[in-house]
Amino acid sequence: MFTRRTFLAATASSSLLPTFAQAKKAVEYDPTPQFVRIKKQFLPGQLLVVPRSFYLYFVTEPRKAIRYGCGVGRAGLEFTGSATIDVKKEWPTWRPTQEMIEREPITYARFKDNDYVQPGGSDNPLGARALYLFQNGVDTYFRIHGTTQPQTIGHAASNGCIRMLNEHVIDLYQRVPLGTVVTVV
Repeated sequence: MFTRRTFLAATASSSLLPTFAQAKKAVEYDPTPQFVRIKKQFLPGQLLVVPRSFYLYFVTEPRKAIRYGCGVGRAGLEFTGSATIDVKKEWPTWRPTQEMIEREPITYARFKDNDYVQPGGSDNPLGARALYLFQNGVDTYFRIHGTTQPQTIGHAASNGCIRMLNEHVIDLYQRVPLGTVVTVV
């Protein structure tokens, strides 16, 4: 016979068992470069950035790509659309845009009212490599670059650029030629 006591005992013991009705465990974000399958509409040699998932894909052959983890622009600062890589630099120099200086005057105080350009090196925010994005031959001021803040990979934390770990952007830099099409969806 089913009594209140057996009901309470069954309820208490079931709470000690794993619940199978729980939502699927979230997949942990992994920025490590991996070979993956990709939709067929993307052509070999193209770059695709999917900001919602914080991944950049380099299409290597039809339906195949190398997936890299990345960081992207904060809300309202992100780049979307298509561009081409018209300039590539190793250990690039850097200067924030005037908009960045105005938006964060304390952070960029050393750049205010002067023409100072930070030399390339291990403390430069662009990191080890930079791929400069252009539209119709005009610099967008958006970049795919390394970073001195590896903890921002997998987050929307930049002023619009696409950040990668330095060792990953070095690998990508060697793979992509000038003229590579970049699509950010």
